[in-house]
Amino acid sequence: MKKVTYLILLAAAAAILWSWLGWHSTDSPVADESGATELVAVRRGDISVRVLSSATITPENKLDIKAPLAGRAEAVLVEIGQKVKRGQTLAMMSSSERAALLDAARAKGPKESAFWEDIYKPAPLVAPLDGVIISRTLVPGQVVTTSDVAFIMSDHLIAKASMDETDLAKIFMGQRAVITLDSYPDQPIEGEVSKIAYNGLTTNNVTTYPVDVAMKSIPDFARSGMTASVGFLQETKKGVLLLPADAVSGGGTVQIPAGGTGQDSVSKTVTTGVSDGKNIEITGGLAEGEQVLRTVYRLPEQKSQKGFSLLPRPTHRRGSGASPAPSPPPR
Repeated sequence: MKKVTYLILLAAAAAILWSWLGWHSTDSPVADESGATELVAVRRGDISVRVLSSATITPENKLDIKAPLAGRAEAVLVEIGQKVKRGQTLAMMSSSERAALLDAARAKGPKESAFWEDIYKPAPLVAPLDGVIISRTLVPGQVVTTSDVAFIMSDHLIAKASMDETDLAKIFMGQRAVITLDSYPDQPIEGEVSKIAYNGLTTNNVTTYPVDVAMKSIPDFARSGMTASVGFLQETKKGVLLLPADAVSGGGTVQIPAGGTGQDSVSKTVTTGVSDGKNIEITGGLAEGEQVLRTVYRLPEQKSQKGFSLLPRPTHRRGSGASPAPSPPPR
């Protein structure tokens, strides 16, 4: 009995070892650590240098609109999302006295009610500025006090960026900027700096300054609370010589292919200008159309891995696309 148990344990250990060796065989991921090289040509194009910052879309001014008197809402004339003009009537309000008088008149009949409604008019609740209704808590027949918020409205939307103090010196009033909403990355919005805060905000020993960016044209899909990124334009050059930034080393050195083989290379020092992180300006040492080498690192290739199994792996006959059908069980 002990001999049988020993043989079973030995067989199990052998199976586990066999599975472990199969897991760490040639089916493991293989990485290309050396990287491959490719030729890139000096081209002519435009380059823009920007300072990037995160931002939030928010109204420049947001107002809570409260009832001018305690009483009851007789009619509500606007909806959420509706654009309104300054002085436009948003709702008609009855004072507490008028509401009580009208209720008593309605109990006496329509003639009495019409009489008092004609001589005792409701008070209008009007919009204090041009903007959009972004919240409405008032419904017809609702009793309110002067402390209750009936509507919330906002004027035009802006992008409020949070600028690190180390980059604040690069920002100035009227500076051009490009706003990119996270929800609509393919539809950039032109803007310009309209306000730079004088008081900074310090969080975790990091000081930032709010910077307001006005949109030249507010798209219909922009909503308050959306997250965005803002690129503040520092410098733009048109028709200059460009190379990918990763083709030029930190010391301004490029690799020129030797003998046209694309394998051997010689180092050459060039002079560079501005860079946007993706491309870099070449101001000397290379001409348009000349080619340089750059290294392209590829991600490791992930191959299939085989898990542990005590069952034998299925085998297929050569030239057959399917496994042989199992034989029927004996009767």
